[in-house]
Amino acid sequence: MPQQDIVKIAIQMPGAYPQLIQLDQKKPLSAVIKEVCDGWNLPGPDNYALQYADGVQTYITESNRLDIKNGCILRLTKAPGRCAEDLYKGIQSSDSGVRCDSLKQLACVSTDVTFAQEFISRDGHSLLVKIVEDADEAPLIMTHTLTGFMELMDHGIVSWENLSAVFIKKIANFVNAKVLDASIQQVSLAILESMVLSSSSLFQQVKQEVTLERLLSHLQVTNQQIQTKAMALLMALLQTAGDADRQELFAFLGMKNLRQYIYKNIIHSSASVGDEMAHYLYVLQSVTLNHLEPRMRMPLDSYNQDQREILHGLRQAAFETESENSLSHERRRSLCAKEFKKLGFSNNSNPGQDLLRAPPGLLALDTMAYFASRYPDAYSRFVLENSSREDKHECPFARSSIQLTLILCEILRIGEPPSETGSNYHPIFFSQDRLLEELFCVCIQLINKTWKEMRATQEDFDKVTHHSMSFEQAMTPTISDCS
Repeated sequence: MPQQDIVKIAIQMPGAYPQLIQLDQKKPLSAVIKEVCDGWNLPGPDNYALQYADGVQTYITESNRLDIKNGCILRLTKAPGRCAEDLYKGIQSSDSGVRCDSLKQLACVSTDVTFAQEFISRDGHSLLVKIVEDADEAPLIMTHTLTGFMELMDHGIVSWENLSAVFIKKIANFVNAKVLDASIQQVSLAILESMVLSSSSLFQQVKQEVTLERLLSHLQVTNQQIQTKAMALLMALLQTAGDADRQELFAFLGMKNLRQYIYKNIIHSSASVGDEMAHYLYVLQSVTLNHLEPRMRMPLDSYNQDQREILHGLRQAAFETESENSLSHERRRSLCAKEFKKLGFSNNSNPGQDLLRAPPGLLALDTMAYFASRYPDAYSRFVLENSSREDKHECPFARSSIQLTLILCEILRIGEPPSETGSNYHPIFFSQDRLLEELFCVCIQLINKTWKEMRATQEDFDKVTHHSMSFEQAMTPTISDCS
């Protein structure tokens, strides 16, 4: 017989000497278990199963038995069907001690899919739902019930859609409660997160039942597990929401200063940010920045009055133009064209053409307008400095801004859905409301400074941009650099 079909393992059982056996992988498991039971004179081999003795104590089945390696330690234990039967009865015991022990054991063993199938096939999960709906058990029993329920549901055997409105309301009430056992709240938050992620109708029910105010207050506790689970539920709501619901959620979170709170109490708290929380911060950053995607994908429309006004506002903010109205139409057009040229637009008679490229689309107009209005002195200085340089040494503000906005969109991954494993959040994102625009303001001045130092000409444009955009430094500037 080929050697790989034989695995040397030890099998344990409480109160007995371990058996060292050579497991023949070609032999049915039932025959192997019978031999082990015979070795210990145990009747009824059908009542027994093998499971790993260490780590995750998974049951050995015909489908996973090939994972057993030489030197593995297994133990002979109650068969999953028999275990499911015993726990099913124990949970219904009139003795609260027996109920508590049975539910505690259930919470541990439910992580195993073989057991979960057996327990669910007896409709055991419905027993747990009823305990939650009745809600008259002690906190410890309730924690074990909810944990067992969550573990069973995680296998995807039963649909979340089948849960009653009463059950959902009870779980939401646990989350909304002002004073409640922390373990109950933690697992209840996790259950609601799974519900929200499983279907849009459950999203609506959970959004209706959970008080967002209360959810935010869970972010303000010192218990990191509750903080993390509350953040997980919040991110599930944001990611599952349709556009209208998402806008509403963002408006609420903005009004409640979620971002400042996270910056102060999570990023700069005395405890370090855990991996799970880092992922949710990354998701929040990603979902928020993706709000800018429609502007990034939209080219300028030269017939749009608002957009034209923003464009002319850039020119007016840079150059004194009180006497403009007294000029003839021709003279005014020629003056505008000259000023747009000084601003660095390549098509000075129709500057809107420079903004037809999308991305960065209208975002480039937004970032320029933000710089001009938020930091007017820095903006005027930039334009005037370049107006007084020789033509060939001018740093073109508009062209640089459009290119810079595009680079920032790529760095901040605007338009990319958040990845399931990402955790790369920028603390600076949580320090102000307009990350893209504020970064733009720092970097555009960096480009001008580099341009001056390199005595660059138009041909050096890409070189300057590349040189000043070593963006590791762009992600750590202090925003006060702008003022």
